[in-house]
Amino acid sequence: MEKTWRWYGPADSVTLSQVRQTDATGVVTALHHIANGEVWSVDEIRKRQRECADAGLTWSIVESVPVHEDIRRGAPGRDGWIDKYCQTLRHLAECGIDMVCYNFMPALDWTRTDLDWPLPNGGTALRFDADAVAAFDMWVLEREGAEASYSPARLESARAWLDAASQDEVDRVTTTLLAGLPGAEESYSVEEFRDALAAYAGQTHESMRDNLAYFLERVIPVAEEVGVRMAIHPDDPPFDLFGIPRVVSTMEDAQWILDAVPSPANGLTLCVGSYGVRADNDVVEMARRFADRIYFSHLRSTRREEDPDSFHEAVHIDGDIDIVGVVRALVVEERRRGADGPRISIRSDHGHRILDDLTRDSAPGYPLIGRMKGLAEVRGVELAVNHALDAASEPDPAIHAQQTGR
Repeated sequence: MEKTWRWYGPADSVTLSQVRQTDATGVVTALHHIANGEVWSVDEIRKRQRECADAGLTWSIVESVPVHEDIRRGAPGRDGWIDKYCQTLRHLAECGIDMVCYNFMPALDWTRTDLDWPLPNGGTALRFDADAVAAFDMWVLEREGAEASYSPARLESARAWLDAASQDEVDRVTTTLLAGLPGAEESYSVEEFRDALAAYAGQTHESMRDNLAYFLERVIPVAEEVGVRMAIHPDDPPFDLFGIPRVVSTMEDAQWILDAVPSPANGLTLCVGSYGVRADNDVVEMARRFADRIYFSHLRSTRREEDPDSFHEAVHIDGDIDIVGVVRALVVEERRRGADGPRISIRSDHGHRILDDLTRDSAPGYPLIGRMKGLAEVRGVELAVNHALDAASEPDPAIHAQQTGR
């Protein structure tokens, strides 16, 4: 499988020369300096390609071409934004880039409450605290009707969290939720976030699916025509937030997406850490069931806490997810496709901050050493899986001797 590395462009504290030393060969990046929804020009795409090539790397995957909020909301101006999206796909294809990872998360992108949660070994991890989110929603954001989004037990535990928290802690959670994590295209003040949520008022899971289908029905034919594979990333976390429905959270959601526009250009990014937050998502079964439409996989693991709606980023090979089972399913599919089939690309995701990571600035979830450790672990799993599959396909020497008399 192609080993890739997420890079946030020239401003990233991790340089391309350092990426080269991790043994990744493909770069996953985007043109973050271009406003959300605007067309990426061929010149800008080729400039980024040259930056990667000069470091001995290839810009392999786009993550992401952002989907404009008007498209997600089904607003009247969405057709113009979809036209621009399609033009960007044409330009990417012209430059030889054939895979786009994207998401359909409304208002907020991926969300955490803690960016440096202490681990027993001295490192730090990303964390999502469901009580902190509910407390922010209820008593900082003061979203109208917020209480309907939570159970009585959640409201009680959220109140207890708020009563025990210092003002600095409340301010930290507020900033973390609203500032926008790496890859997100939006950041907000509290007032701006209220307005962004209000723009989704009245949306249901059905209407959000309709909005996604409208986008897919217009974009996927263009992607197929120009030879680009679209790989949708799941919601992170994979459940509704702040009263807005999320529709890329479950196995059933993934099946619906593939069925909505049945084209080889309409595929999945199997982010096992995102899907794996939900205990009802059997991620290994998802890897097997959707194998022929998985083009990209983010390999990381999360661990649910005593409160099952709270979780933190675990060691890549030691969380709630059977990473070995997932990698085995992907390797089996890669073998089935053969050399002429579409590649499967992977990247280690959301590493812990460890060792020198603790002394250097890096984008939250994207330290150098923590991700390199995760990549090494995943590469080891892949190697072991390939050896096991090779051994299983070879005849047992003892049995062969009995059968042949030698």
